[in-house]
Parts: sequence; structure tokens; C-alpha cells
Amino acid sequence: MAKKAQQSPAYEADQIKVLEDLEPVRLRPGMYIGSTGQSGLMHLIEEVVDNSIDEALVGECTVISVTVHADHSVTIEDNGRGMPIGIHSESGVPALELVMTTLHAGGKFDNKSYHVSGGLHGVGVSVVNALAESMFVEVYKDGKIHRQSFSRGEKLTELEVIGDTKKRGTRTTFLPDSEIFGEIKYNFPKLSHRLRELSYLNGGLKIVLENEAAGVKRTFQNKGGIASFVQELAEKKEPIHPKPIYIQGQDSGIEIEVGLQWTGAYDESIHAFANNINTVDGGTHLTGFKSSLTKFMNEYGRDKKILKKNDKNLRGEDIREGLVCIISVKIPNPEFEGQTKTKLGNPEVAGIIGGLIQEQLGLYFQKKPKIARMVIEKSVSASRARQAAAKARNMARRKGPLASTALPGKLADCSNRNPESCELFIVEGDSAGGSAKQGRDRTFQAILPLRGKVLNVEKARLAKLLDNLEIKAMITAIGTGIREEFAKDRLRYNKLIIMSDADVDGAHISTLILTFLFRYLPDLIKAGHVYIAKPPLYQVKAGKKVTYLHTDEELEQYRDEHGGNYSVKRFKGLGEMNPRELWETTMDPDRRILKQVEIRDDLEADEIFSTLMGTDVALRRDFIWENSDKITTLDI
Repeated sequence: MAKKAQQSPAYEADQIKVLEDLEPVRLRPGMYIGSTGQSGLMHLIEEVVDNSIDEALVGECTVISVTVHADHSVTIEDNGRGMPIGIHSESGVPALELVMTTLHAGGKFDNKSYHVSGGLHGVGVSVVNALAESMFVEVYKDGKIHRQSFSRGEKLTELEVIGDTKKRGTRTTFLPDSEIFGEIKYNFPKLSHRLRELSYLNGGLKIVLENEAAGVKRTFQNKGGIASFVQELAEKKEPIHPKPIYIQGQDSGIEIEVGLQWTGAYDESIHAFANNINTVDGGTHLTGFKSSLTKFMNEYGRDKKILKKNDKNLRGEDIREGLVCIISVKIPNPEFEGQTKTKLGNPEVAGIIGGLIQEQLGLYFQKKPKIARMVIEKSVSASRARQAAAKARNMARRKGPLASTALPGKLADCSNRNPESCELFIVEGDSAGGSAKQGRDRTFQAILPLRGKVLNVEKARLAKLLDNLEIKAMITAIGTGIREEFAKDRLRYNKLIIMSDADVDGAHISTLILTFLFRYLPDLIKAGHVYIAKPPLYQVKAGKKVTYLHTDEELEQYRDEHGGNYSVKRFKGLGEMNPRELWETTMDPDRRILKQVEIRDDLEADEIFSTLMGTDVALRRDFIWENSDKITTLDI
């Protein structure tokens, strides 16, 4: 929880450390914010918000507001201590100006101003300034309003006092530079998700998001912190005990919070954060949690005779089946592996979190023995199901269909044996599969037709999954194996392309296939191997000229721009296209449109799949209702 444990030290000019200048940012923006598209714009907002969050981490800020204005500028305001405005002793310029115009200038390179911080590389707000057409900062400090303006990394005005105030804090407004970003278009669902996430990770902090153009204002404040976060996630997965288990403690300046709740789902959903950063590649906090949880549950099960003498020890995957868990550590000197900060490396964290799990989970189970028994019995059931699935898999291998040398009979493979040059089309229906087989380039394109709706793996255990012919065909054709047997070097195709009809049923089938890939082969998505083909909706013939259009909007535009005689044909499905049409529109690398599937946020993707493919019908209906005007394909 975000709380003020002790009086924070002054945050003044001489806490600012200068490392290097700002010149490279505009030349190579991708090096600093990843891209110049929507994700880059999101990064700009996050960099400024992170400064406010760091104030909250030391107990100096209780409210943060983020406003996206109609002119595409963004304002972030907090009620923290206010950025330093005094003269910096080394450079002789105001600290605010130094922070805004110099790369690697900030107050986070020692522990004097901030005990913990997410923004440890210090490039944040200066990079935002470098990539902003205009930017101004107001600091409310010592009863005065201090203001300075900037543009494209340079100052426009001197720091000046423009009035009196009773407020304190910092207000930053910036307009991203259209020379860098082109069209300025924000991803509001993504921004909303991140701010909601931050409100949970900093229990009690109030974050307000306003979209002026849409007239929408949202407030995120969760006094229950990560326990409330876990409860909300678990509600989508049928929890088996009513409230999350909350574990909290600190040691050697490291603060640890863990919220966990077991559900009736078949997949684990564990997300780890370090200083509010989503460490998607895990690290010592995650490995420490997993190993200590496995050890504790086996010891408890033996001690209480829930595990019998002849029973084998439960595996970690058995214990974590259906577990929803958030791990949050706040650490003064985090050691992240790589610039992207996706994996925590501090070795001492594993021992601290392990000790907390052993101690506090033991106390909880002592008070709630019925819940302890339910959780371990579910783990035993998961263990039996896993063993049954292993037997089924081994039996299937002996019979042939899952052996790496026995490809599914419906697969029309390509002749090229170099995976880097090959692609697999996973096609909806035998009819479309037939057209695709005839229209393809047999050298490098393989076709796997699927019959009917694919099994919804969100509602099925592994044993059932391995009995499903369509799922087995995909596993065998892809070649890597799934989950713990996954081996990327066995991948048979560089591109896995989902090709379904351009209608609601086709979108549903694509989503079912994506659910399988996300739950059982996520590394293929993360490595950029998964695509969705975009077939046209319409064929327009004007004399001998044929035009293919993909949306109703494109058809309307065509009608507005073209007079005379022309005919319009709407494709009801891929099976309606002859082989030549399917090749020209959807399979020819020189003319087709492919959408690469990305996992931009593991936690958000997990929530979406649980909502759309889980058992809670009301939750799914509400999601579709709220997003029906935004979503055309599943964007993960």
C-alpha cells in the first residue's frame, strides 16, 4: 500500500545529477521510446506520470490527474512536492530547466530524494520535451506558481513566477511533435488500463483520467491495493474462496506485497511488478515466490495428511493451477536485466519473499483450514489430470498422430524445408482450405484446414485439449510442442497465419485459435511469428478492372469517388473465392494484408481472454457492450 512511513527529505536543486546532454533523442526517438506510433505516444505520457508516481511512493502525493485535450496535448498534474526550481550549483541554471533539457539529469540516481523509484534511468521527462512541439511546466512551491516553456528540447522562456498559490505539486502540459509522430492518436483503453493498474499497485492513490474530446472522465482509487486487484481478476475465473489472501512485509528496506486467490480456472495468472514496473519476464521475486509456495504447500499437505504417504509431491504447476496472483516489490536499488526492465535480478529478494510466504501463508491456513484443504485438493486434482494428460500424450505418440514425424493428414505441406522461408495458413473450413491449397505457392506455403469451431481451451484441461482433433493437428503441424515441452528450435514455419472469414463467425474462430496460442504457445506470439490474414469483404468490377475492398467504409469511399457502371460482390466467406482470387487478395506476399499479433501487456491480454472466453456471461456481455464501437479484431 502507498503510505508515508517517515518524513521525506527535501527535494531540492542540488539533488539533481547531470550525466549527459539531450541531442540524440530527436535523431533516434525509437531508441528512447520504442516507436513513433501509438506505443510511443503512450510512453511519453507514462514518463511524466512516473515522476508523479515516484512522489506517491515516498508518501508525498495523493492525487494525479491526466487530461487529454481536444488539441491532442496532454496535461499531467500531481500534488507532490513540486519539481526543484532552485539554481543548480554545478550548471548555474534552474534545476527545472536542467531536468527538462538534459538527458540523464534527475533526482533518482541516489536514495536521498526517492527511497524507491520506477524511473531509474532519468531520461523520462527530458525525452518528452525533446519530442514535444510545445511543452510548459508549472511548479506550485513555496506559495508561488513557477512557470517555464519549452519546445523540441530547448527552452523558450526563462523560469518565472507568475502568481501566488496555496497548492503544491507539478503540472506538465505537452503536445507531441507531429514531425516525429505523424498522426497523433492515443490508445485510451491502454492508457486507462495502465492508470487503473497503478492505482491498485499504490493503494489509496487517486488517479483521474479525462478525455476532453469524448467527454469522458474516469477516477481510479483502490484503497484495497493489490488485494482488490486480485479479487477483480479472480471474479472472472470463478474463485474457490471468497477473498484474496494478502501477504505483506519488509526487510532490508525492501517492501513486498503479495495477493493471491485460487479459482476454478485451469491456467495460472501470476503477474509480478518491481517499483510499479510490470516485469513481464519475471525475475528473482517471481522465482522466489514460486519455489517457496511449492515447498510450503507440499509440507502443509503432508503435515495435515491431505497428501497421503504414497502420493508423489505436487508440482508447482499443479499448485498454481487456477491461481490469480499479483506480486509487488518496492526496492531501493533494483537490478533489472536489460534496458527494458522486464526482469528483476536482485538475488536477496527471493529469500525475503520466500520467508514471508512460509510465515504468513502458514498463519492464514491455520486460521482458515477449510480453504487450505480446498486449495490442496484442487492441486491434487490438477496433478491427477496432468498425469492423465501425460499418459494420453504418450499413448498418442506411440500411435503416431503426435509424433514429430507423423504430420496430420489434412496438412498440405510446402516443399521448402527451411523454416525461415516457410509459412503455415491455418484456414477456417474445408472449402476455404481447398481453395487455399490450389491457390498457394507450394514452395513455401503450407495449408492446414480446420473443421468447425476450435475447442475453447479457456474452459478445458489439457487432457481434453489433447483429445481434440483440430488442436492436435495444430500442435503437430507447428512442431514446437506446448508448455513445458515447448522447443522453439523445432518450429516448422516462420509465419503462422490465421485465415478466417471476414465476419463475426470468422472473428470468433480467430479468437479461439488465438486463445489456444496465448495459453499454450505464448512465446510464438512474443517472438512475432503469429499473424492474422485480412481477406476482402467486397469485389468491385468496373469493366475489366477489379478492385478489392476490405471494409464498408472503403466501399462508401469508392462509391463517392467513382461514377459510371460497376458491380459489387460481397464475399460471404473464403470458400466463395476461387483459388486465383484467394491468392491475389489474401495469400500473395506482394499484395496481401497481414496483421502481426503482439502481446503489448501480458496482464491486459490475460484479462481480455478471461473475460471473452471464460464462463462469466454477464462480464463478457458488458465488455462487448462497452467496446463494440472500438474492437474489430482481438488486439492483444
